[in-house]
Amino acid sequence: MDDPAQLRLGAPVGMADGPVEQLRIVEALLFAAAQPLDDSALAERLPRGADLRSLLMTLQAFYAPRGVNLVRVAGKWAFRTADDLSFLLHRETTDERKLSRAALETLAIVAYHQPVTRAEIEEIRGVTVAKGTIDLLMETGWLRIRGRRKVPGRPVTFGTTPAFLDHFGLEAIGDLPGLDDLKAAGMLDGRLPPGFRIPIPNDDLALREDEEPDEGGELDLSLTPLPDRDSP
Repeated sequence: MDDPAQLRLGAPVGMADGPVEQLRIVEALLFAAAQPLDDSALAERLPRGADLRSLLMTLQAFYAPRGVNLVRVAGKWAFRTADDLSFLLHRETTDERKLSRAALETLAIVAYHQPVTRAEIEEIRGVTVAKGTIDLLMETGWLRIRGRRKVPGRPVTFGTTPAFLDHFGLEAIGDLPGLDDLKAAGMLDGRLPPGFRIPIPNDDLALREDEEPDEGGELDLSLTPLPDRDSP
């Protein structure tokens, strides 16, 4: 493929007919898409042998100084309003409900500790988690039910979703701020107990050894633990 530096949008057609046309295709797909697109969705609309990575990097560089930027969120690509101009669109966006402190704390615990059960969330927070709090986070599409813990009662386990990454502008769950970042932002008390640490977040879709899938997909959304399967 030609040097990506030559693949400028608006360049004379004679410079690189094939790659320039491919740039236009990728650009059109991303603008028209209602949701972010992953590499495979883009690649299947391009000629065989097209260098998708180079095309995306070229588009990203072209739009970097413009009003919209090409960004990667949750492993997918989408155009987003440039951060420094987002305030201009504030009045044109749908009013959003402000999450309560309990909801924010619950969301943060799930993000960092997933997979996690309701009882584990309550243990970390030190207070009871209202059913409505988790219901709200699931309605937003930021939390999902992963499966069930292999313990008596088989409580459901929760994890985050690609929509969570998309909303907070994260490419991967590992981009969440670490301990030093949170301290620098003033979000943690400087007098933390000895040994305090923040777990490395992991939103792997695969169930872990202490989890099992829900049989038949019938999950108890009331969050009431089911009887032990071995119970009469």
